[in-house]
Amino acid sequence: MSTVRSSRLTRGARRTAASACLLLAASGAAWLVRDAVALPRPTDVLAAPLGTAPGTAARRAASVCDPLLAAVGLGAALAVRRRAATAPGALLSLAAATALLRLPLLWVPGADGAFAAWARATALAELLLAAALFAVVAAGRRPVPDPLAGVAAAYGVVQEAPRFGTRSGAPGSPYRRPAAALAVLLGAGALTLAAGELHALRRLGADGYRAALLGAAAAPGPALRPPPHWTAAALAVLAAAAAVAALRRAPWARPAALTAGLLLLGHGAARLDDAVRTGALGRLAALPGTAQIGLAAAVLVALAGLGALFVAALPGLPDATAGARPPEAYGDGPDAARPRHAPPPPSARPPGW
Repeated sequence: MSTVRSSRLTRGARRTAASACLLLAASGAAWLVRDAVALPRPTDVLAAPLGTAPGTAARRAASVCDPLLAAVGLGAALAVRRRAATAPGALLSLAAATALLRLPLLWVPGADGAFAAWARATALAELLLAAALFAVVAAGRRPVPDPLAGVAAAYGVVQEAPRFGTRSGAPGSPYRRPAAALAVLLGAGALTLAAGELHALRRLGADGYRAALLGAAAAPGPALRPPPHWTAAALAVLAAAAAVAALRRAPWARPAALTAGLLLLGHGAARLDDAVRTGALGRLAALPGTAQIGLAAAVLVALAGLGALFVAALPGLPDATAGARPPEAYGDGPDAARPRHAPPPPSARPPGW
């Protein structure tokens, strides 16, 4: 048996991964329902992007990342259910995004009480589920059997050639042009976010930026929202990793691009929605140059995420080995028949023929 691992998961790994994905999706959906019930109007869940609904002191729990992570969890569970070749990549993308966006909630100071305790417990539980997904992908993939393991003889082995026009590459990996487009779009989004963080580092200084990045002081907003600078840095890392995977045409490039593109789109759209509700977009010409650049960066990030979503949704490479005949050799067929297209037996037959 070969030690190489395929993209297919064992039955137990599929069940464990699907359960973890559904639990992650249910966690985000439950907090959204809680916000819709706790706020005076259910529409305040969308009308208060900063976390406090207008005219009320009720604090939101879910941020813009929660419905997006729930959607990624449902998509990953569907990929596992359908036994898609990209299922391990979808699980890795969901686990990485969950770990990066939930990790700072373990140390960020928050309000005392049951509400903050439940929010922190949710973050811890989701981190444990993310670790379980990493473990499932690492240990739950099927080993690739040796195609020549069942061949009875060493002479006259015939293995079917790939069909004409079959592209080389792992099943589910993107084609060359979509891969290049994904690398450009996600790279542009990552560079835009990284440039904004470098500007914040220069403006706040090393100590001030470290405090803002790690959330040293409690800030108003949803209880499950990581610090804003941490969110931007985490999305830049996810987008850069997906861009590198697209350049390498890795099997997990498309699910990674879908996850990063969805989060980039949500991040940029939330920034623009906040500008519309506060009236900043209507008086764009009167805003300082830094604010104008920030809005332009939000537009670029949102467009990069939207473009990455469309390109990553395109089909990937099919499995070239699906339906292929196994290798054959002398002695495999009835009455030791000669396999198709095999050379004739040698005139001086080897011992044990």
